[in-house]
Amino acid sequence: MAVELKDLTKADDNYSQWYNELVVKAGLAENSAVRGCMVIKPYGYAIWEKMQAALDKMFKDTGHQNAYFPLFIPKSFFSREASHVEGFAKECAVVTHYRLKNDPEGNGVVVDPAARLEEELIVRPTSETIIWNTYKNWIQSYRDLPILCNQWANVVRWEMRTRLFLRTAEFLWQEGHTAHATREEAIEEAEKMIRVYQDFAENWMGVPVVVGHKSPNERFAGAEDTLTIEALMQDGKALQSGTSHFLGQNFAKAFDVQYVNKEGKLEYVWATSWGVSTRLMGALIMAHSDNNGLVLPPKLAPIQVVMVPIYKGEEQLQVMAERMNAIADELKAKGVSVKVDLRDNVRSGFKFAEYELKGVPVRLALGPRDMENGTIELARRDTLTKEVVPQEGLTERIVALLDEIQQNIFKKALDYRNSMITRVDTWEEFVEVLNTKGGFISAHWDGTPETEQAIKDATKATIRCIPIDAEPEEGKCIFTGKPSHCRVLFAKSY
Repeated sequence: MAVELKDLTKADDNYSQWYNELVVKAGLAENSAVRGCMVIKPYGYAIWEKMQAALDKMFKDTGHQNAYFPLFIPKSFFSREASHVEGFAKECAVVTHYRLKNDPEGNGVVVDPAARLEEELIVRPTSETIIWNTYKNWIQSYRDLPILCNQWANVVRWEMRTRLFLRTAEFLWQEGHTAHATREEAIEEAEKMIRVYQDFAENWMGVPVVVGHKSPNERFAGAEDTLTIEALMQDGKALQSGTSHFLGQNFAKAFDVQYVNKEGKLEYVWATSWGVSTRLMGALIMAHSDNNGLVLPPKLAPIQVVMVPIYKGEEQLQVMAERMNAIADELKAKGVSVKVDLRDNVRSGFKFAEYELKGVPVRLALGPRDMENGTIELARRDTLTKEVVPQEGLTERIVALLDEIQQNIFKKALDYRNSMITRVDTWEEFVEVLNTKGGFISAHWDGTPETEQAIKDATKATIRCIPIDAEPEEGKCIFTGKPSHCRVLFAKSY
C-alpha cells in the first residue's frame, strides 16, 4: 500500500487533521462501517499488544489475577447506585430484543416484536455493577479478602463525537476491580495502581504524567476519590491517560456485599476500580510524533530495527540479504525485534519514508560500499540523524542505542511538559496564558464545584487534577477571589 508522505498535514497547520491522517497513513487504525467504531489494524494492534503485555505483567507482579465478566448487564443493576447510573445514562447502548425474522412484506430482516427481553440489557460501559453482584457470591468471611481481579475487555459508550483511539463508541481497555476488608487497604490499592500507571506511562511510553486527585466535578461516577495521570500533548492540551478510583462502600452497599470480620460482626466491603484504554495509543502518537510521522519509543515499537538493502541486480541483493539476515539473527538473539525488507517492487527511498512514517526507532541501510568496507548506515528516528558505523560491534551498539532513544524520547517530552506549566495569580493572566500558550496552568481555586463549572463555561478549561504532591499554599481563587489553600492544574483537554 502506497505511503504518501507529501500529503501528511503539518501539525502546526492543523493539529487535529495531522493526528487523524497520521493514524490512518501509519496503518494504525481506520473508521469502520459502524458509526463511531474503529478497526485497529495489525500494526496498531501490535503496539497495543506490547502495552497490554507490559501492563499485564505489572498487574500480576502486584498480586492481581485476570478474570472475565459478561458483556451484558441487567438494566436493574444500574438503578442500584444512583450517581453511577447518572454518570453513564447518556452513553448506554441497550439490548431490547433477541431475535430477527424475515419481513413477510419483503422489507428484509426486521426485529421480531415477540422476542422482546423481559429485562433490557446494557452493553457494558464499565463493569462495577455486574462485578459487585458477582462478588456477593464470592465473599462471606474476612478470609475471602482481598479480591484482586482485572479483566481485559471491550466497552461501549455511545459517544456522539468520535475520534480514532481518543474517543470511540467501542474501545478496548483493562479494568481492575478489587475488594478489601478496610478503608485503608482500599485507599492503598487505589494509590498503588495509579503509580503502576505512572510507571508504565513514563518508562514504557516515554510520556511524563502528573499524578493527582480529580476534583468532585471530574470524579468517576460512584467514586469517593479518583486518582488520575494527566499527560500533555504537543498542542498544549491535556489528556487523561489512566484513572484509579477509591469507591468506598458505595457498591458493596448497593449490592449488599458484606463479610464477617475477625470479631464475628458483619461489615460492608471496601472497593476500588482502575483502568486504562486504547486512548493510550492516542497519547503515544500525540506526545512524540512529528511531521514525518510516528515516533515510537523502542519498548513499544513492533519493529525496533529495520534493515534496507541498496543494490543493483539480483546477485548483489542475495549477497546483501545473507549479510543482513546474519546481523538480524544476532540482534534477535539479544531480544531486539528486526525486519529485513527485501521487497523488490519499491525503491529504497520509499522504504525509508515508510519506516520513518511508521516510527521505527532504528534504520540500517546496507550498500555495495558498505559490503566492501565492513560498514553500515545507521539512522535514528527520534533525532532524524544518520551515521556510517562499523558492522563489527553493531549488535552491542544498537542494544545501547535503543535504551538511549527510549530515554531521549522521554526527556524531550518532559522538557516540553515542564516548559508548559505556568503559574498564574489573576483571571486576566489565566485567560491570556490559556489562549496564547496553553498547557497546564497552576492556579488557585476556591474548592467549589460552582466555581469550577463557571471557569469551564467561560474558557472550556477544566481542573485536570489536584497534584498529589501539591504543597499547601495560601492564596486567592483566580475567579472569585475567595481563599484557597493550594494550587490546582487547569488545562483544555481531550
